[in-house]
Amino acid sequence: MGPLTGIRVIEMAGIGPGPFCAMMLSDLGAEVIRIDRLALKGTGNRAQVLNRGRRSLALDLKSPQAIEILFRLVEKADVLLEGFRPGVMERLGIGPDACHARNPRLVFGRMTGWGQTGPLAHTAGHDINYISIAGALGAMGYADRPPAPPLNLVGDFGGGAMYLLTGILAALLERQTSGKGQVVDAAMTDGTASLLSPFYGLMAMNLWTTKRHSNKLDGGAHYYGCYECADGKFISFGSIEPQFYALLLQHCNISDPQFDAQQEQHNWPELREKLAAIVKTKTRDEWCGVIEGSDVCFAPVLDLEEAPRHPHNVARNTFVEVDGITQPAPAPRFSRTQGSIQHSAALVGEHSEAILRDWGYSDAEITTLRTTNVI
Repeated sequence: MGPLTGIRVIEMAGIGPGPFCAMMLSDLGAEVIRIDRLALKGTGNRAQVLNRGRRSLALDLKSPQAIEILFRLVEKADVLLEGFRPGVMERLGIGPDACHARNPRLVFGRMTGWGQTGPLAHTAGHDINYISIAGALGAMGYADRPPAPPLNLVGDFGGGAMYLLTGILAALLERQTSGKGQVVDAAMTDGTASLLSPFYGLMAMNLWTTKRHSNKLDGGAHYYGCYECADGKFISFGSIEPQFYALLLQHCNISDPQFDAQQEQHNWPELREKLAAIVKTKTRDEWCGVIEGSDVCFAPVLDLEEAPRHPHNVARNTFVEVDGITQPAPAPRFSRTQGSIQHSAALVGEHSEAILRDWGYSDAEITTLRTTNVI
């Protein structure tokens, strides 16, 4: 019942942002068929949340018959997405030109780190490298130690998968007017740079510096950051606005006049030390009892096991359990066409015959393809 019900997607199996984008499309209601390597048939794990919601067709893409299978699927598909290095799909004979010859309405989504063009286009890399040249990693962490990688959320999933998803959805919408598909070139370097747009604006207004841990939103400000509690756990404050900052001082029983000059940056290190000492007088749960639910802009810092149990997340069903695996529920929410997790992760090749049957292959054709090890 998701908003993308009726949309058919072919996903060339990969890692990281490509599968995340395909998961999102499936959660939104699309039928997503993952094309896996025949050599990996039977492998996989139901707990691979990133692969949830899709059926798996295992093909030997070195076989001309397998390439023809892919083309026949392309003829009935709305989207194909892939995350190979530039040129790989073309060498396989299934690049955008070849696919558009079979289906001019196809949206061909391409996910790479460096993009389809540029000096680094054919170079290996990972999230940490892409967010490095985009300028994001250099802005994160403490000033007196190396930059801190923010997991692989910023490059792979934020600057990569979500921009590929946006591009695919935009191309599908445009297709309603033009009747034509197109190629979406989503590069993690481009997407990450785009995410930094507000900070380039702040720099232009002399409201941001390139020195780490010295700005309002990078932990430099005493009122925006994380603090250790008496039990070794952490809480976070985001009391930027004056009215929220006043509540922070009130709930922490702070009367020190030095705190009144909230935006005096030269005082931030000393104020952070003073606030840190105050926070350490109570446990995390004690601070939650004092502040949570107020307008301080406060939250406990939870780990991955604690987050699903937080009352707010429980009330909103932010996390769900599928086949015994706790995982985030589909997002965002819709008033009429709410998406859902279609099923847990498939094993490689688990649905090969069923997929081909559903997409128009006869039983005789499927038998031949199986006995000749094409599927």
